[in-house]
Amino acid sequence: MVSKPERLLRGKDVPLSASFLELFFDLAFVLALSQLAQHFLADLSLVGGLRTALLLAAVWWIWVTTTWLADWYDPETPAIRGLLVGATLGSLLVGVAIPQALDGRGPLFAGAYVAVHLARGVVTVQMLRGHPRQSRALRILNWYAVSAVPWLIGAFLPEWRVPLWLLALAIDLIGPRLGWPTPRLGRARQQELHLTGEHFAERYQQIMIIALGELVLVAGLTYSGTRLSLPETAAFLLVFATAVLIGLLYVTPAGQRLGPAIERADPSRLGVTTSYLHLVMIAGVVATAVGAEVSIAHPTEIGHTTAVVVILGGPTLFLVGRILFSVAVHRRLSWARVVGLFALVLAAVALRLPLVAVSAVATGVLIVVAVLDQADIFTFRRTRPR
Repeated sequence: MVSKPERLLRGKDVPLSASFLELFFDLAFVLALSQLAQHFLADLSLVGGLRTALLLAAVWWIWVTTTWLADWYDPETPAIRGLLVGATLGSLLVGVAIPQALDGRGPLFAGAYVAVHLARGVVTVQMLRGHPRQSRALRILNWYAVSAVPWLIGAFLPEWRVPLWLLALAIDLIGPRLGWPTPRLGRARQQELHLTGEHFAERYQQIMIIALGELVLVAGLTYSGTRLSLPETAAFLLVFATAVLIGLLYVTPAGQRLGPAIERADPSRLGVTTSYLHLVMIAGVVATAVGAEVSIAHPTEIGHTTAVVVILGGPTLFLVGRILFSVAVHRRLSWARVVGLFALVLAAVALRLPLVAVSAVATGVLIVVAVLDQADIFTFRRTRPR
């Protein structure tokens, strides 16, 4: 007979596809990503971008750790279902708090974030009593209990909020890379960190679709509020083309090979690294959405430095994450992407054109990169030593 703790763990007979509640959980990120884009749009500066990046990283880490939960445990058991529903509510509250998270709604943002992580830890520790996997749950709970201190103190000390939240976020992000080392428990072994490659690859594609959906939604809503003139229509079509190209560049080829790569690799390396790199790519898509709203709303305006950097910065950030993603997944370096990256950076520094033309440059660079990628030339592959 299978023990009660054993039933909580994901068995070989559990479908690898995402469960209904996992997809329901993703819906919370529609609100969060929209709020993050508006947060950045309200302060189009380097400081504004960094403050938005801090909030995005926290939102992203809720998604990552909840996806690990559904990968390690059976998402159809009542306890895990309850945690997925709770994580959805927590994520919605985090999204509600985002516009003023660094001001008056700091306690709501930090409280919801901490509650999601601590609730997951407490429930899994209790449900795994007497099982060897309880030590992993204990390590994780201890680390989130430690990071909860700066999260909550920062929530009530506005002048110290950003540095304290940066410290807390650093603890949360570095924990899995180190195996959550804990006194008397040591650090997690590789087999404890194993991730199901097929499940995780599917979940990454699903959250990328959500992010691209936010980009398309912003473009459509902004365009619907214009006079539908030729420059505005051109800007809208360019943003749509950019969304298509980002999707194509994501899925081919590393996005299609991610599942087997995770299965083969050291989970404490690739499983965690791909989470970091997807954060960079998601940040690029969010920034692209902000640039889309600017370019569609003001297509004929001669771009000042901030607007140009925002419009080109989104695709640039996405390409940075995508290049590193290919290197991490299967040691493949596309020189076409590297050249495209430098072209976007150079254009951001040099261009002073109408915003629709700046958007056209970004789309044009992505088209060239996508075409060369499909041709599979200008690519360096590093073979693994035998």
